[in-house]
Amino acid sequence: MMGGDPLLSGFEDPNEFGFETRAIRAGQPHDQRTGGVVTPISMSTTFAQDSPGSPKNGYEYSRTGNPTRHAYEACVASLEGAQYGFAFASGLSAEDALFRQLTPGSQILLGNDAYGGTFRLIDSVHGKKSGLANAAVDLTKPEQIKEVWTPDSRMVWLETPTNPMLSVFDIQAISDVVHDLGGMVVVDNTFATPYLQQPLALGADVVVHSATKYIGGHSDVVGGFVATNNESLAEDLVYIQNAVGAIPSPFDCYLALRGVKTLPVRMDRHCENAQLIVDVLDEHDAVSQVLYPGLKDHPGHEVAKRQMKNFGGMVSFRVAGGQAAAERLVTQTKVFTLAESLGAVESLIEHPGVMTHLSVAGSALEVPDDLIRISVGIESADDLVADLVQALDQAS
Repeated sequence: MMGGDPLLSGFEDPNEFGFETRAIRAGQPHDQRTGGVVTPISMSTTFAQDSPGSPKNGYEYSRTGNPTRHAYEACVASLEGAQYGFAFASGLSAEDALFRQLTPGSQILLGNDAYGGTFRLIDSVHGKKSGLANAAVDLTKPEQIKEVWTPDSRMVWLETPTNPMLSVFDIQAISDVVHDLGGMVVVDNTFATPYLQQPLALGADVVVHSATKYIGGHSDVVGGFVATNNESLAEDLVYIQNAVGAIPSPFDCYLALRGVKTLPVRMDRHCENAQLIVDVLDEHDAVSQVLYPGLKDHPGHEVAKRQMKNFGGMVSFRVAGGQAAAERLVTQTKVFTLAESLGAVESLIEHPGVMTHLSVAGSALEVPDDLIRISVGIESADDLVADLVQALDQAS
């Protein structure tokens, strides 16, 4: 359980430093043997012991603990303002570790807009195999949680901004309601990242990430992360992490940690480019609706202003020509790549209804068939705007 060990922090008190400094240094002391400034990739699967059951420096087997992974865990935990951080092999394996906290018959309440893979894991895997129930709630109205809460309800799961409709939920208000009911609040902070939003400081119990996205930031590593200040939960998570073994490799941890170092500057550019694109989309005749928290007429704009540093690099929009026009548009871009995933330096475009969110078709989380989601990268803004405009012109 990382977060407070000076050996791993790189500082005597890492929390006294700013976000940008911690992104580069927290959890990453200089190599004690060579003085190297970059955290070494510790590829060893096993570690020598002084005597039976007495491993050197606490490391015995790399599934249980690895120096590179611990450096990465300490860094991201620090950025989330968490005492404890846990790296997993993927975002879904991180989520799975949290769902394993619930007993059969428990109910999860989730926002009525969520990542399709999360819904599939809850509904089709844990629902059918472990007896977990779920219900979708309009979390823009926190008071509705009380109306659907049952004696079996245990957890409220929310993304904010959501994937792919970019809804914004008031983390503090939701946490207040759920805690009064005796439940746990989990916030998927993938879209916002800890640079733009701090869910634990707003009352959430747990933060989860697909580290594949903005944390890694370069489309070259798959990973997940859980951060919390709850000691009891942390003890369970460290047990599950070891017992189930869904851990990232040391090299994966190195790549994610390298990505974290530039997270602040990347996010600034993502946000800047996204706003410029939104301004153009909002005026184009082929676009029927733009979904972006930075727009003043966005229903969650005021909440986003209050709980986010900026509005993020994700933009969704609906096209006037329906599904056919949407599917045609995503094949016409040249700078935006038609691909799933998000949060990397290159710009991506996709049709959620037939790609990332196909698994929610027919459910309360089904997305509009004319919806397009773009992950705005850090390329030249002029190139990105011109590319979308020409694609919109062709598709309309």
